[in-house]
Amino acid sequence: MRANKLNLKKTTSIETIIKDVSNKELTNEETRNIEARNGYIDYQSLNNVDKWGNRKVGDKKRSNKKAGKVLLVGAGPNDPDLLTVKAYKAIQQAEVVVFDRLVGQGILNLIPEHCEQIYVGKRCGQPSLKQDEINHILIEQAKLGKQVVRLKGGDPFIFGRGGEEAFALIAQQVSYDVIPGITAAIGCAASSKIPLTHRGLSRSVTLVTGHVMAGAFDSWSGLVSTGQTLVFYMGLEQAEKIQAGLLNSGLSKQTPIAIIGNGCSKNQQVHVNKLSELCCLSNQLKGLTPALIVVGEVVSLREKLNVEWVEELSLYQ
Repeated sequence: MRANKLNLKKTTSIETIIKDVSNKELTNEETRNIEARNGYIDYQSLNNVDKWGNRKVGDKKRSNKKAGKVLLVGAGPNDPDLLTVKAYKAIQQAEVVVFDRLVGQGILNLIPEHCEQIYVGKRCGQPSLKQDEINHILIEQAKLGKQVVRLKGGDPFIFGRGGEEAFALIAQQVSYDVIPGITAAIGCAASSKIPLTHRGLSRSVTLVTGHVMAGAFDSWSGLVSTGQTLVFYMGLEQAEKIQAGLLNSGLSKQTPIAIIGNGCSKNQQVHVNKLSELCCLSNQLKGLTPALIVVGEVVSLREKLNVEWVEELSLYQ
């Protein structure tokens, strides 16, 4: 046992735990997870890993104390302080945590040392697990009698494939539950001082995944309407198609837009412009990830809401 192992008591506050774990010395396994998340090493080159690159389960017997269960947990927009209390409790009680690329190290530091960590993140242009393989890991671990947390950035059911994983678990009669998280659109817009709805400017919000633009997306006219805010997830690479689709469907060139990168963090970037400059701005910010594109008149409110003295006191500075 390491000398600096945390003694987690019921009376210990979440804030204290977050502060303490951020300064603790990383174990070899934690270091391996960090390196793997950044694409530095190949899990399959290490000892004691299975074909997915995760630690081998071996012939461990099913626990006779309790049945296995999978919790689909939303980690929110990468700020440990924005975890729900329910999500924090689930992480503390987990025996296995299966996590994505967008789950930050500050949140991973909250995972107890005895808990097995399995990284299943996806990086653009790099080899990664297919969804069926991720489903298999969840099912296998739960059938061993383990309490499994499937930790996802944002909310599990907002572009997180949580629904697909839930169907896979049901098909194998594996018990599961869902713990919602703050989705990126809500968290990042709010931290950028951009209200997604505002009386007189926006009556509704539509969330769109930028990946859709790579296919034959023909519903632009349905997105363009007065009094609506659009938020594009993972849209930076498809900025040219987004701009063309909106302009060709009649949206004004002067419509305010914002690109928010690394939202809800000290590295947060907010770039405001107009729709006619979206493609040019996206090229300048190429490589910024994760990033959101917000389109709508509400973006213009940021200038009034983000006054200088407020910015100086921001939680994300």
